[in-house]
Amino acid sequence: MQSYKKYLIFKRKSEKKFVFSYFLCIFAPLFYKIGQKMTLYSQNFYRLLYDWYEANHRILPWRETENPYYIWLSEIILQQTRVVQGMDYYHRFVTTYPTIEMLAAAAEDDVLRLWQGLGYYSRARNLHRAAQMIVGNQASSIRQNTSDNSNYTSEIRFPKTFNELRSLPGVGDYTAGAIASFAYNLPYPALDGNVYRVLARLNDCEMAFDTSAGKKYFHGLAEQLLDKANPRLFNSAIMEFGALYCLPQSPDCTNCPIQAFCKAYAAGTVDLLPVRKPRPTLRNRYFTYTIYITPDNKTLIHQRSAKDIWQHLYEFPLIEHSSEEKWQKYKMHGARALPSLTHILSHQRLHARFYVMPVNELPILPDSFAITWEELDNYALARLTLKALEAVNRLP
Repeated sequence: MQSYKKYLIFKRKSEKKFVFSYFLCIFAPLFYKIGQKMTLYSQNFYRLLYDWYEANHRILPWRETENPYYIWLSEIILQQTRVVQGMDYYHRFVTTYPTIEMLAAAAEDDVLRLWQGLGYYSRARNLHRAAQMIVGNQASSIRQNTSDNSNYTSEIRFPKTFNELRSLPGVGDYTAGAIASFAYNLPYPALDGNVYRVLARLNDCEMAFDTSAGKKYFHGLAEQLLDKANPRLFNSAIMEFGALYCLPQSPDCTNCPIQAFCKAYAAGTVDLLPVRKPRPTLRNRYFTYTIYITPDNKTLIHQRSAKDIWQHLYEFPLIEHSSEEKWQKYKMHGARALPSLTHILSHQRLHARFYVMPVNELPILPDSFAITWEELDNYALARLTLKALEAVNRLP
């Protein structure tokens, strides 16, 4: 009886092996052919994309280096910023702070002053915090391990893995992937607005890319398309292609080098893609600023400290009104009103009026302090305040 049971078990196992072997014999060649076709498809796409990139790419300083610190600087600066505008700021930072140690040691006011005019100032604060985190963590470790070696010279190691990069303040999945691929040639996709547009059109995808579900879906598309053997080249090429060729409006689809791979072109939906989620309604705010000026060219400023727009930046004394009606009714007698300004932020529309008030002595106002007019250049000012200063300098 025992022998018969063993025989049945052996027979079932043999039958399973036979079925599995039969399955392999029938379907393995099919899977192999499909894999070959997919590989050939990818290789053709890469070749066409890389040929275009080789002939058309811009010479950008952060592409000419593998220094992760410089690449990180460029990625933070270029968030929400066009390359033309960001180029000057990149050169400012690498000139003023050529090493991460120097950036970490800088005063926050100096970092914000260097960032002035670029907007989204939380990027500058996060940049500074991240530099201090990297340097501070390693400096303490170095001191512990080299306490007996007074001649030791430290070299700060920039984070090298995706998770290490992702843990830095101000670094999300896109920025971590970009730094990992550009600095270390690691196989991570880099998705900026240009890449989202290219992916949406290649796949004729109607999902909004700026939702949580959309970001996850497009990240999956990017991972599938990524040339894992050449991630640095692939990410550079597809980003550049989106920036220079696959434009938001009226791209030249007729002569597109990767037209054969574009499902949106085949469907006639190129101009409809990519899809964004509905824009939020802008919140209106109403500001009145007073620019006091004494005969010896002194004025008052204060630093914004609340967790609000332009945190830690400087501005002239401010009154914020609760409604447009109150803002319109407010007048300052004896002062000269500059033309009203409207300044648009991502979620807010600011309506501002600046009054120039000549005074013999500066008033004493809470949290404000006196400086000379020339010293304004030493403080980080918001773009709205800079616009007002331009108007003041045009006064007769």
